[in-house]
Amino acid sequence: MSQEAGSSQATPQHHDERPDPLTRPLAEMPTSPPPQRAPLGPPPSAPPSSVLLNPLPPSSPPLGAPLEPASPMAAGAPVELVPERGATSDSQGEVRRFMTATDFLDRRDATQDHGPASWGWRGAVRRWTGGLISPGMGRAELAHENDRRTIQRDFDGPRTIAFINPKGGAAKTTGVLAAGYTFGTVRGGGVVAWDNNETRGTLGIRGTRSTHRNTTRELLEDLERFTDVYQSRIGDLGAFVRSQGDAHFDVLASDERPDVTGTIRAQDFDAVHKLLERFYRVILIDTGNNMRAENWLAAAGAADLLVVTSTIREDTGYSGLWMLDALQDAGYQNLKYKTITVLSDPSANVDAKLAADLVGVYEQRTREVYRVPYDPALVSGSVVPYARLSESTKRQWLKACAGMASAL
Repeated sequence: MSQEAGSSQATPQHHDERPDPLTRPLAEMPTSPPPQRAPLGPPPSAPPSSVLLNPLPPSSPPLGAPLEPASPMAAGAPVELVPERGATSDSQGEVRRFMTATDFLDRRDATQDHGPASWGWRGAVRRWTGGLISPGMGRAELAHENDRRTIQRDFDGPRTIAFINPKGGAAKTTGVLAAGYTFGTVRGGGVVAWDNNETRGTLGIRGTRSTHRNTTRELLEDLERFTDVYQSRIGDLGAFVRSQGDAHFDVLASDERPDVTGTIRAQDFDAVHKLLERFYRVILIDTGNNMRAENWLAAAGAADLLVVTSTIREDTGYSGLWMLDALQDAGYQNLKYKTITVLSDPSANVDAKLAADLVGVYEQRTREVYRVPYDPALVSGSVVPYARLSESTKRQWLKACAGMASAL
């Protein structure tokens, strides 16, 4: 192995028969620089595998190519490649990269222990022994914690999710509120649920009431307040959105005035959507039942993810499939990739065969299908009692929202 390669082997000694330059006459000294030493072997055809951990930028010359001199004065000087700080070389001359502080934290985070169990017999043993025996989490609890982490992931910009089904009673509104509760509590806020009905929807009725009655219509009439992006504040939206308290998300209701006959147009949707994108990370849109309405089509086009909601009923299941057929025929691309399905049980006892049929066909049409159990707390049709939702409902919506976050 050559000395240039960093080998620790001793180099054989050779007798130099040339005269000592110190004893030669000055006239016999050479006037031109000595010839460059030829490489000991052909240049490598590819960089060592460890170098690929730190690839050179596209503008850099390939490894093995001569480096351009920094100035004419250095044109004839040999250039020595010095490894960057944070790198070392092994015995074969391969550049090894040190672990940086960021690498260290990333590795520690990836191997972080979720902690002792709190579910089932494992959690009971920990409580009974006062923590002297602390079993690790079981598979279900680990999956639950991983779903929470998925929902908490950072996005590189605001994300819009539209809940769609052109049939009434398809659990769109309850789905938006359940997703708002899940995203809001797990992410810690930054979530808004928007009723984008062209006339009147029920999101404002099913959500927690507010001291004001302003809706999308009033916001559109006062949009000039938010024209100056440097002066407008998220607190100013408090006059139009309705806080859901401990659920940690806001609701923007649709028009509730009986004396107004106007509808929300596509440009109205765009104006409100751009405003909400400035102040919220996750935007959940409850759509109406008219697929031909301008604001419905605008919501479908602006959404980063579509959520088809349906109950375990043949008519609502058919309506969702018909809608996907219509969107496909209208030229919407990658529908399977950007769509998931949430199927809700309308009662404690559902047709198992129909449920299996709906799951099977929606698995063919969308990327994921999630089942949500029947919950008596949602039967009355009044304000959704987030705190009284069953644990099974909360866990299934956690899985569904984790699927949405993964798709985003």
